[in-house]
Amino acid sequence: MKPDPAQLDLFLEPVFPVRIPASRIDIERFRAKIKRAMARAIRECPFDRPTIAARMAQYLGLPGISKATLDAYTAESKQGHDITLVRFAAFVHATGARRLWDDVVADQGVTVLIGDEARLAEIGRILQEQDAIKARLRAIRAARVEIKRGRI
Repeated sequence: MKPDPAQLDLFLEPVFPVRIPASRIDIERFRAKIKRAMARAIRECPFDRPTIAARMAQYLGLPGISKATLDAYTAESKQGHDITLVRFAAFVHATGARRLWDDVVADQGVTVLIGDEARLAEIGRILQEQDAIKARLRAIRAARVEIKRGRI
């Protein structure tokens, strides 16, 4: 038996969630969320902290970034040590944790698509256009057409 499309699945989590922008950003909550996400990225990364710091420095063309600086970026207790956008990009590159971009923009109502995922969005957009054209065709076909050529 095929399930009703209007019935929701309690256990289904959308791969690409539809988000609503927050009306106000709680900066402390946001800061903690990003620091925790970065710390998780380090734990899941195959490189240790000094190597990540070195990879960041290489990506940025800097002589070096210390492990202590990296630790400050991920420590929730270090409120005065927020990472800049450029260094965050280097961190994402160094750890390979591209999902961090999604964590950063989620409160803005944005979902980040990575790589080929953008093609899925394009397919969905084209399917919507196709449905709109089909609806217009149905509306045009619904009206009777009276052909007057060839009549005297």
